[in-house]
Amino acid sequence: MKHFRFSIIFTVICLAISAYWGFTHGPEAGLMMMLKVLAITGILAIMEVSLSFDNAVVNASVLKHWDAFWRKLFLTVGIIVAVFGMRLIFPLLIVGVTADMSMLEVAKLALNDPKTYSEKLMAHHAEIAAFGGIFLLLVFLNFLFDDEKDEHWFHWLESKLADLGNIQAISVFISLIVLLVIAGFVPDAQRLVVVMAGIWGIVVYVGVQVIGHLLEGSGSDDDEDENEKSTSNGNATVTGTVVKGGIGGFLYLEVLDASFSFDGVIGAFAITNDVVVIMLGLAIGAMFVRSMTIYLVEKGTLDAYVYLEHGAHYAIGALALIMLASGTGVHVPEVVTGLIGVAFIVWAVFSSISYSKKQQQLESNQEGN
Repeated sequence: MKHFRFSIIFTVICLAISAYWGFTHGPEAGLMMMLKVLAITGILAIMEVSLSFDNAVVNASVLKHWDAFWRKLFLTVGIIVAVFGMRLIFPLLIVGVTADMSMLEVAKLALNDPKTYSEKLMAHHAEIAAFGGIFLLLVFLNFLFDDEKDEHWFHWLESKLADLGNIQAISVFISLIVLLVIAGFVPDAQRLVVVMAGIWGIVVYVGVQVIGHLLEGSGSDDDEDENEKSTSNGNATVTGTVVKGGIGGFLYLEVLDASFSFDGVIGAFAITNDVVVIMLGLAIGAMFVRSMTIYLVEKGTLDAYVYLEHGAHYAIGALALIMLASGTGVHVPEVVTGLIGVAFIVWAVFSSISYSKKQQQLESNQEGN
């Protein structure tokens, strides 16, 4: 319970603000609107958690190598960036840049005319989806092509794909092919901006690694060897020094969280146009995701369930493809997106339990002999 204490307090505060907002704001303000706003806030929070649980698992796989300082920074500064930066400021920034409006003007538009604001934001959904989808696809592919993983969930598939990990930039190569295919289904007027957004997703992914290497990769050869070993169960493209904590690792997790938040923010507008309610609901979900991340790290859940990280990455791969497809106009309901992620996680948990039982049985037979 201690891992979720602050999240529960944060939730109560957000719900109180949400109730006040519904009771006092708008032409339909009153008791019924307050109850409606509270219900919407709760739905958004649940949606965010369901969409981002796999994010928590992947975060934990990186965060478990960090020391207490960087974990605490991730929970403090990181949550400020996640809640206010990605759930509030970033959508305002997109509308401001594309509509040639100041941030203050966009904020007033969001509060006074949320319908027009959401229309302006949704008009650029294809670019947002291309950036976030390509970034998440790289996360999935680099895990899939990691030839240093100790365990394979789908051994017949992963063992063969892992051999391709020796090919330099194989993940970038596949991502570019996917981007070109997706661009073929985008209207001509949007094609260039979608391709550029996808390329920026690749640039940011690789750029985070470059920053981490430049700032943190100056240790001794022995440290480098040890760091390389530390990535054997995770994403091989994130250098060991980054994984162990530092500005590079911090940036990696923040961009990863941002890519997940795109889907949640866009999906939230299908439920309500009220940006205040959206921010409160998604903020609650983001806080619980952070708490789950720390819980998974401190309880050693990833070690106990060997395929949990695999399931999370497959869920990320599915989310990446859904985001990219949505940029072409294909609509997948948010509930389906969330359930796909949950399904992979549950499947991975049961597979891990089955694996542990087989290992225990094998050890018992060996001791008996």
